[in-house]
Amino acid sequence: MARKLKTYQTSLGFFDQAIAAPSMKAALEAWGADSNLFHQGTAKESHDPDVIAATMAKPGVVLRRPVGTERPFSEHAELPTDLGGGGPRKTARKPKGPKTKKPSARPVDKAAGRKAALADEREQRYRELERAKEEAATQKERERRQQAVDKARAALDKAEQEHAKRAATIQAEVEALEKRSQTEEARWDKEKERLEAALRRARG
Repeated sequence: MARKLKTYQTSLGFFDQAIAAPSMKAALEAWGADSNLFHQGTAKESHDPDVIAATMAKPGVVLRRPVGTERPFSEHAELPTDLGGGGPRKTARKPKGPKTKKPSARPVDKAAGRKAALADEREQRYRELERAKEEAATQKERERRQQAVDKARAALDKAEQEHAKRAATIQAEVEALEKRSQTEEARWDKEKERLEAALRRARG
């Protein structure tokens, strides 16, 4: 019996991630986590009905949304547009320190992009592995059913041959009895005729 799915949620990089999985271990594998995020307090079981509904609609699929937002979870979420804070703060400090902020923001963006790409790659490998497992299981089940069909067909063919053999034997016995019956009838006709003639002679 399949295990009941639960919804788990965590935050990795610039995304909140959620998945419907049978266990915490399965969720960690799907996220590609290198450590136990549940023990660290950065992952939890979600009881949000909207999040649960979204993940249960696509069990085993990692869904994302920009971190810190209340947007719906989806398979292909866009990066947050306000990674470094609000727009007014950038325009207010533009004359003094634009050069100091830009170099610090770019490495963060690149690191986040690399991390997101690695996460996507792990997710893709996980999906391919699961798809291969499902195809192997389907092929195995197909072969098992074919073997059962072949076995049943062989048993039916054997039974039909046995039935035909017995029916032929019975038919031969019927024909032999019919022949004996005809022979007996012919013998009795002759015997009866002889005895009736003897009776007529005795009566004078």
